[in-house]
Amino acid sequence: MQQEAGERLASGEVAGTRIAHLRQILLWPVNLLPLPNGSTLESHWAELADACLENPWHEVDDEFGDPAEFQQRHYNEFVTFLPPVQRFLYGQGLGRSVKRIYGESPIKVLRRNDVAQARVTLSEGGTPVILRVVHADLMFFFDIDICILALEVAADDIELSIAQDALFRFGRAYPAYWEESGRGGHCPWLVEWLSVTGEVLAASDYGKREKYLAFVCKHRAPAVASHWEFLLFPLVLDNSDKAGALRYRQLEYYRMPYMAFFSVDDTRALSRPDLIRMALGNPPGGSSDLPHSESYLARFEERFVYDRHCDARLGSPSRGPRMMSTGETLVVVGDVNDRFFCDSDGGFLGRFRHQHFMLFMIAHFQKAALHLFSDRLVAAVSKLDISDADANRTFRREIRAALENFLRFAHRYWFLEIANQAETRALYDMTRKHLNLDALYRETREELHDMGNFLEVEAFRRQSDTVVRLTVVTIFSLIGTVTTGFLGMNILAWADQPTDWRIMSFIIVLAGTTALTLYTLMKSTRLAELLETFSDEKAGWRKRLWAFKNVWWRNKD
Repeated sequence: MQQEAGERLASGEVAGTRIAHLRQILLWPVNLLPLPNGSTLESHWAELADACLENPWHEVDDEFGDPAEFQQRHYNEFVTFLPPVQRFLYGQGLGRSVKRIYGESPIKVLRRNDVAQARVTLSEGGTPVILRVVHADLMFFFDIDICILALEVAADDIELSIAQDALFRFGRAYPAYWEESGRGGHCPWLVEWLSVTGEVLAASDYGKREKYLAFVCKHRAPAVASHWEFLLFPLVLDNSDKAGALRYRQLEYYRMPYMAFFSVDDTRALSRPDLIRMALGNPPGGSSDLPHSESYLARFEERFVYDRHCDARLGSPSRGPRMMSTGETLVVVGDVNDRFFCDSDGGFLGRFRHQHFMLFMIAHFQKAALHLFSDRLVAAVSKLDISDADANRTFRREIRAALENFLRFAHRYWFLEIANQAETRALYDMTRKHLNLDALYRETREELHDMGNFLEVEAFRRQSDTVVRLTVVTIFSLIGTVTTGFLGMNILAWADQPTDWRIMSFIIVLAGTTALTLYTLMKSTRLAELLETFSDEKAGWRKRLWAFKNVWWRNKD
């Protein structure tokens, strides 16, 4: 299909529709690993916030610091969401001196400004596409060991087919396969990060097939392309041989979820197949050719399109903006001549970069967190060995920590509704539905409840064993108690003996009683069986004598 699309592009079959302005926001969630010095996971952002020559990241102050700098777009973003979501995104304004409590926003954002452009060469010998890097941010979340890379890029006056191909290929963490030409499958031929002065900071290595094959063979985990490694530095892939205290693991598919904003010269020139490719993130193709079968796309409009601002069917002549969400993508398409649509402050572009970004980020953060909980449970269960006391203690500790962590996640980060505004609510619902978040949440919660029930059963079993042992010891101690009580009735005139003699007698009796109690405790399980047999009225004396014998000698059979 890609080869046919390239042939159609070369032959000029695809219509030359122009995109006046293009925005893409990539999201890449990764799993942070504990720091080697035993610091808490919340220390990751603090480590990165310490500026040094090798660390390009710095903490971003939120917009709520100085009222003189607080803009209308910030206000529009804030009032869109319900109060619980507002507290999650922005905190409660208690100031930065408040640490590790919910009064402050649990989100920390760090940004790097050294990468100014991305020069993307889509095919060998092709003309590079220059994408401006608007923001490159790392988002950290309190109490959840997840970090999200949010990369926003933009381009102006670009052909539709090139924009589709760039969106299709750009956000690839590693190749899925390799083409005959040596290019990584579904990947650009070359991606280069450029500085403000145009210097090449890093370049992709999708074509180094031996690197990716050897890494998977050695580590049972995929490698990451070199330009993405550079962008995340000083975060280092956990399986990598590179040194670094801040390490991460991949959580999801190699294609990063993204949002796209298309400001088109004339939306009426877009056909239904064009809009479907925009929504699904497919490679370019003919304007009259569907990227998939008609039966597969029969309910496309019903499932993925939100036409609140447009009355026409998808692909019909209309100038109203269209919004499409597939879970992995969120796409907005509108007319460049619509001033409200292109307004980056209070218009559609402003909504896309703020409200739409927040709802998309929340949904994918929830998905990544649920996958992380599931992975933690699998790791904990794999270490369980009921015959190993240390392994059991480690398992109980990890499961209790996971239950506690999930409880805080459910009350702090899990939202079924984030806004009463119809547009935001609808897009969030569509995104959550396509990501299948509700089913994933129920599955994770049931797994945690199963683990919790297992811990309760184990605790009850241990408690029952302890009660049985104490009961046996108590019963057999009655014999000694009665005997010593009888001996204490001045039958033997030990009170008249010398003090040294009485002290020595006390020590001997104490040692003997202690040894007998410990021995009884060691044999408590067999003694419990003896008591159960003796209390059974149907058991004969031979069976009772055999049970008495088994207390000291048990047949292996």
